[in-house]
Formats: sequence, structure tokens, C-alpha cells
Amino acid sequence: MKRIVLFIATNLAVMLVLSIVLSLLGIGRPGAGGQLEMGGLLAFSLVVGFTGSIISLLISKPMAKWTTGARVIDAPQNSTEQWLLSTVQGLAQRAGIGMPEVAVYDGEPNAFATGAFKNSALVAVSTGLLQSMNREEVEAVLGHEVAHIANGDMVTLTLIQGVVNTFVVFFARIVGFFVDKILLRNEGGRGIGYMATVFVCEIVFGLLASIIVAWFSRKREFRADAGSARLLGSTAPMQNALARLGGMEPGGLPQNMAASGISGGGGWSALFSTHPPFEERIAALQALR
Repeated sequence: MKRIVLFIATNLAVMLVLSIVLSLLGIGRPGAGGQLEMGGLLAFSLVVGFTGSIISLLISKPMAKWTTGARVIDAPQNSTEQWLLSTVQGLAQRAGIGMPEVAVYDGEPNAFATGAFKNSALVAVSTGLLQSMNREEVEAVLGHEVAHIANGDMVTLTLIQGVVNTFVVFFARIVGFFVDKILLRNEGGRGIGYMATVFVCEIVFGLLASIIVAWFSRKREFRADAGSARLLGSTAPMQNALARLGGMEPGGLPQNMAASGISGGGGWSALFSTHPPFEERIAALQALR
């Protein structure tokens, strides 16, 4: 479960850094008269919000390789790697996208896809997945990841994250202004209380906003499952793959890379989960028939 959590974490970090630097330069802070200029603040929020999400998108592929230690298959070293390349190539052709980079990384059963552009994406599978599934099930998982790419999920996520970021930046500064000027009674509304409150609010609001992104991710997982079924011509392989994953210990992926994987979660953290429960996904596939 790597793609979206990595994206969210990178986006939050970039947004915070941009916000702090620009605020220190006096950009986006209340005016000299101690009044918030809503039009200027909204424009500032849009710039910071969308810059964070766009940068996160552009660096998503190298970040994914770095955090997982994924090795891109340039020249296949064995029959399994040759099969992976040919399988992804066939799926990509059926999906109408360019051939993605194909990589393998050491880890428990999982897989992910990421990248800013449909025709230059990355699909990676873990050694645990290759060892614990038959080839039909692995192909279904690869179809799921290729469907993510073909559906443009990362670009759509970027737009949603940009909008969410804009509200986070905007309302964090309104709260900061209120705390500094009304509660702490700093005349200009630009004191240390403003800076501290904005920083804390951006973190808190950013985490709350991730619930919206996680909800979007769960919806796209159903669509990617259906996309895999279309690419393979049957829902059975994807159902079997999900059932097998459901009986395993979930693939442990870095927390900054959670949502483009194949495995899911639930429980109290369901609001922040990027994947629906396996049972719901299998039921949705059965309904397609």
C-alpha cells in the first residue's frame, strides 16, 4: 500500500516547508494594518496547496524506488523476470498505455504502481507476492496496478489533494490570525502566536484532510479491481488474488507509501485506510458478474 500514503506524506512535507518559508518572507501573512486580505490569502493558499501536490506527483516515482529499494528490470535475470516484463507489456497494450517500468523489491506480499504520466509509470511487485501466488493471481494484481495507471488515478489524486491543501492553508491562517489578534491581543495579528498556530493547524488540518484522500483512494480501488477483471477477461483471478491476500499477513510497506498497494485494512483506522476490506472488494467483483 505505497502510492497514496507516500504521496500524502510528501505533499504535507512540501506544503509545510513552502508555507514556513513564504511566511518568514512575509508572504501570505496579515497585512500591515492587521487585517486579513481574503482575496490575497486565497491566491496564496492555491499556490501553496497545488505546488505541494504537483511536486509530490512529479517525484512520486523516484521516491517510490528509493523508499522500497525497488530494482528496475532492465535486462531479465531469470524466467520470472522475463514473464513479469512480457505480462506487464501485454496488460499495458490492452489498457492503451505506454510500457511502464517494471521493478521488484524485497518484502511481504504486495505491489504498487506510481508515476506522474500514464506512458512513463512504474509497476513494482514484492518478492513475497511472487513467492506466495500463482501466475494467474500475480497477473491479476499486475492488472490492478496497470488499471490504476490507465485510470489516471495519480493525476486525479493530485487535483483533489491540491484542493484539499488550499483549504488547509487558508483556514490555518484564519485560525492563526484569530488566535494571535483576538486571544493573544497582538495588534497586527502577525506575532509568534500566529506562526505557531498556523504550523500546528496545518499539521492537524492536513491529517484530517487525508480522510478525504483516503476515501477517494478506496473508491478507486474498486475501479482498479474491475479494471483488472476487464483486462484479464474474468473476475475470478482478481477474486482469487484478493482471497489469498486476505489469508496472509498484510504486506508490510513503508507508511509513506500506502495507497497504491494491493492490500487493505480496516478497524478503527478505517477512515484513514486507503483500501477497502478484502471482503468488500471480492463482493464488488462478484456483483460485476
